[in-house]
Amino acid sequence: MVADFIINILPAIEHFRVGGYWLAFFAALLETTIGIGLILPGSTIILFLGALSARGYLDLGDLIWFSVLGAILGDNVNYYLGRKYGAQWLKGGFWFLKANHIEKAKHFLEIHGAKSIFLGRFIPSGKEIVPFIAGSVKMNQRTFMFWNVLGAVGWGFEWVLAGYIFAQSLNLATLWLSRAGLFFALSLIFVGILYCCKWLIVRRGKQFWIICTSLGQSIKEAVIKNEHVSVWLQEHPRSISFLKARCDRSLFSGLPLSISTLAFVYVIALFGGVVEDLITSDPIIAADIRIANLFMVLRTDGLTNFFTWITLLGKSQVILVFIFISGALLWLWRKKYCIFPLYVAVAGSGLFTYLGKLAFHRPRPEMAVYAEHSFSFPSGHATVAVAFYGFVGYLLMRFSQSWNRKVNIFFTTLFIIIAIGFSRVYLGEHYLSDVWSGYLVGAMWLILAVSFTEWLRHKEKCEQAISLGGGVRPISFVLVCVAILMYAGFVKTYHPLLASVPSKSTVAVSNSTDIFSDEQMKYTETLTGDKQEPINYIFLAKDDSHLVAALQQAGWILTDKADITSFVKAVKALIVKTPHPSAPISPSFWNAKMQDLAFAKVPGSNWLSNAHHVKVWRTNFSLYSENTIYVGLVNANFGFKWGIIPKISPDLDTERELLYLDLERAGEIESHLMAQLVKPLIGKNFIGDQFFSDGKVYIITLR
Repeated sequence: MVADFIINILPAIEHFRVGGYWLAFFAALLETTIGIGLILPGSTIILFLGALSARGYLDLGDLIWFSVLGAILGDNVNYYLGRKYGAQWLKGGFWFLKANHIEKAKHFLEIHGAKSIFLGRFIPSGKEIVPFIAGSVKMNQRTFMFWNVLGAVGWGFEWVLAGYIFAQSLNLATLWLSRAGLFFALSLIFVGILYCCKWLIVRRGKQFWIICTSLGQSIKEAVIKNEHVSVWLQEHPRSISFLKARCDRSLFSGLPLSISTLAFVYVIALFGGVVEDLITSDPIIAADIRIANLFMVLRTDGLTNFFTWITLLGKSQVILVFIFISGALLWLWRKKYCIFPLYVAVAGSGLFTYLGKLAFHRPRPEMAVYAEHSFSFPSGHATVAVAFYGFVGYLLMRFSQSWNRKVNIFFTTLFIIIAIGFSRVYLGEHYLSDVWSGYLVGAMWLILAVSFTEWLRHKEKCEQAISLGGGVRPISFVLVCVAILMYAGFVKTYHPLLASVPSKSTVAVSNSTDIFSDEQMKYTETLTGDKQEPINYIFLAKDDSHLVAALQQAGWILTDKADITSFVKAVKALIVKTPHPSAPISPSFWNAKMQDLAFAKVPGSNWLSNAHHVKVWRTNFSLYSENTIYVGLVNANFGFKWGIIPKISPDLDTERELLYLDLERAGEIESHLMAQLVKPLIGKNFIGDQFFSDGKVYIITLR
């Protein structure tokens, strides 16, 4: 739902930018208005809009000033309310504001004097109350306005720039990590994030839950005490009884069933959204193809073997063994009521996945490692990962008494589920949307199985103490070892058929520009298929070796393939500060493919921030003269923005001419032609840097 909201709001802000600025204005105004500001996430909205400005949807300067003006006006509303009603409200509190909140703000004002207006702006819950107190004590209006403007300006810059820098940091990750081992770095970051989340929940989870519960209780009491709410409660006794019954924790038909129903409906809605995207070919489908092509380029033999082991955790033969042993363990531990829900989760999700494949008939990706003969949507491995491993994780958490152990089980289960889904994308067996839809299908059946289990537990009082025989633990240990050994044995003997790479016959054309069957193919693309920089080179060469030799003769260096080895080399070069011009460069897409070849030319010693790049894509076209047709894009980095992000040069035409001069001086050009490929344009690339081009392309026949 959140993803759908963001996807829907982006075009609105892009086409109606004024609305985005007014949204910032009113968010700042209401967020700093006493009473409203405690429940409205105005700062979060400003942060989100700041991130949009980094993507070019809003102007950064205008966004800051609209936010600042809204904050100034909001503080003045508070000041006016304080002058007019302060004496009355300070006696007993106002709405969610209690007398002790107001006393703290008043004490803060007495300690820091007039500058407290500035300081209070950066204190949560203080920015709403301090201006109100200033008005109630009749602070000089000019003095208040001076410190108010300073605080609002600082607050506006703080939240807008925080969102802007955060979004640019994502761009930095996209650019740098692709230079030096995208998979390895992202894996470390992902594992680090999971570990930090686990550590925070273990250390602070209980305290956070207590705070949330207390806050919820306070809000509930405040709402109930409201005179209008009280009248409504008295007039609708049946509705109140129904709501109380739905929130009763002691009955399964109460809170447990309410939560399960809401979760189930939400997951179905998400799955429906994915199906709609698949049918209407939304940007998520365009991203599927490009992500699949990207992972094909990043594959190595070692990682392929590793993820084959991971993906076999979701293989039907392995799952059947694990289900049988899980049922035996539940029988031994006197948890027989959990066996049937386990079978329901796995069998139901498998049947639903089978029907989904028949209904949509989506072909497998062409770049798969292993041959799979079933359809692609949704992913059966992802489905069973959530249904089976999720249910096992639920049971382990249900029977565990330790909070730390519950948290560790949850994150271990989550890691296994994500790893299985990721392995399907990495091996090219499924598209990303197949895996996501599989997760959603598995979640549906997991919710049903958990709900069924909870109903049986409430009905049969299954949590009573049960005496177990002394041999239960040793037998359980043996069964677990048998499951592990059978999995390892299956992996060792698993030799699937390798997928055949579809051969694409070369198409002969009389004119090199005939390869552009539509306007989209004249441009490079973002991950979701949006147009970026236009193609500015067409190379005509006998084969790859002749193209590489010509560019190397002209002074350009062939860059490394993006993998872990090149990652280590690039990091080492950064640490010891040695030149490394062959470092992999950031990926670009043309016709849904990542570049096949890339070249760099570094005029100075700083290969990261000052380098010229050529990205080249093979086509399945050739001229009747038997020369293969390649398309290319030339651009360059120059310096950094924000001190850390390499900045892309906007002048594509100059970079195009520099490459032409290099090839001409090296004597590698047999003939050339300049043609108008697209109209002159100004745009932005995937990291938000502007570019301009006259739309012309060099058609170079290499010697």
